[in-house]
Amino acid sequence: MSKELLDKHPELKMEGTPTLTPRLDICNAAVIDLGAAAARAALDEWGRPAADITHLIYISSSDLRLPGGDLHLAARLGLSPNTVRTSLLFLGCSGGAAALRTAKDIAENNPGSRVLVTAAETTVLGFRPPSYDRPYDLVGAALFGDGASAVIIGAGPMTPAENPFLELEFSTQEFLPGTDKVIDGKISEEGINFKLGRDLPEKIESRIEGFCRTLMNKVGIKDFNDIFWAVHPGGPAILNRLEFCLKLQPEKLKISRKALMNYGNVSSNTIFYVLEYLRDELKKGAISEEWGLILAFGPGITF
Repeated sequence: MSKELLDKHPELKMEGTPTLTPRLDICNAAVIDLGAAAARAALDEWGRPAADITHLIYISSSDLRLPGGDLHLAARLGLSPNTVRTSLLFLGCSGGAAALRTAKDIAENNPGSRVLVTAAETTVLGFRPPSYDRPYDLVGAALFGDGASAVIIGAGPMTPAENPFLELEFSTQEFLPGTDKVIDGKISEEGINFKLGRDLPEKIESRIEGFCRTLMNKVGIKDFNDIFWAVHPGGPAILNRLEFCLKLQPEKLKISRKALMNYGNVSSNTIFYVLEYLRDELKKGAISEEWGLILAFGPGITF
């Protein structure tokens, strides 16, 4: 998303113009370019050939076509035609965490499998020209960004070749009844129109303690400050509410705030940016806790 792109497609700057087709042309190409770059970086760091990937999980809220971006990405990367593909589309900010949950189940139920998870997003599909009637749009334009990420997940690492830095012990999902309009998106001839309710932080705060305790009870931990935190930073207000509600020490959300400051909210990707910062902190010995929580919130409201 850039001035150059808008100059090339001036129709995107005109209110009320049917632009869904050019937007999809831009997005469908961009997410594969972005996703392939991230996937290649992950594969290079992993050190094993792409042919060893057995499953692909493809995440995006910016891609709409048939066949889907999962097939185009697999072909671009040269993955085996036998690679089992799963697409997670239009899950918004919860997409990355949903992919971790899905990959965990696949890896544990398919011995020897290696799951490539790739997320790619662009704001082009939802861009709207500035309007005095919609000052709140400026918040979204400032908060959301473009980007991609990739991670490889498996069970039973082959040492010393593979060096995992986290073990996913347990995962769950929950939605809050009656909140389906709080994060709302509709596809029209002008692209996709996202609306975030101003009460989103309060809705998350209303259930977050119980949701976290459901996870922590699995390992018998009671104090929220006795674990590390990897939280998708939907926005500053969500992190502030979380910190206040759970009485977290300020450093607990440091990596989430760092990801938000450096990259903005890149929808499904941002949880992986947080995890990369987490890995850096673990390497430095800055995190001593054995257990932690990975959290994300998306349309539904889904935890």
